[in-house]
Amino acid sequence: MPRRRLTQQDRQRIAAGLTDGLTYREIARRLDRPTSTITREIARNGGPADYRPQQAHQATIQRARRGTPTPPHASTPPVATMEQEIIEMAVRAGMPRTAARVHHDLMLSEDGRRTAAELTRRLNVSPASVSVAVNYLVQQGYARRDRDPRRRRDIYVIDGDAWYHSVVISRQQTLETVRATMAVAEIYGLNGPVGQRLAKTAAFLERVSLDIIESADRWRHLLT
Repeated sequence: MPRRRLTQQDRQRIAAGLTDGLTYREIARRLDRPTSTITREIARNGGPADYRPQQAHQATIQRARRGTPTPPHASTPPVATMEQEIIEMAVRAGMPRTAARVHHDLMLSEDGRRTAAELTRRLNVSPASVSVAVNYLVQQGYARRDRDPRRRRDIYVIDGDAWYHSVVISRQQTLETVRATMAVAEIYGLNGPVGQRLAKTAAFLERVSLDIIESADRWRHLLT
């Protein structure tokens, strides 16, 4: 059976899916197309941050008219595909999708700095979505806010210290879990099976968090 070409409506739905933060696999499922088709379509037309359905459709028509051959090394995963996979791994680890996209875009900036307007334009999301995403990243220590006094606007920054502070914040959150777990263990009684299980869990988490912060302190110089 011949492969169905993507229509302009298909490309508009792809753009809408990217705006909504859907994975390539989910976009492909909704269009009843192979994931590879969606991956290739987005990669050759600007990537997830710059995909524009109208321009993509016109470019495809022009390539078909020219009979453009398949570029060499087409089997090599495009950069956009690898970047999308990085975002997907962050999402699987628990980071909200828009926050993962903002975080990745900050990592790709030359000086690790973007304004809200730049993030809104580059990621094709609303200012409100950027604000929520940045709040999450700042709270978790992945980024910080700087103020541009000349233009009276916030600038969002990611640097080596951000990674260290994210580890510190994660440890603090783990210690809060440890304290809460021990409190419940004491309620159940440390001599009973439930209390003992909870106490062992708390002790394990406390020791692991201590090892992590000691390692972060030891290797912090690598970030400078």
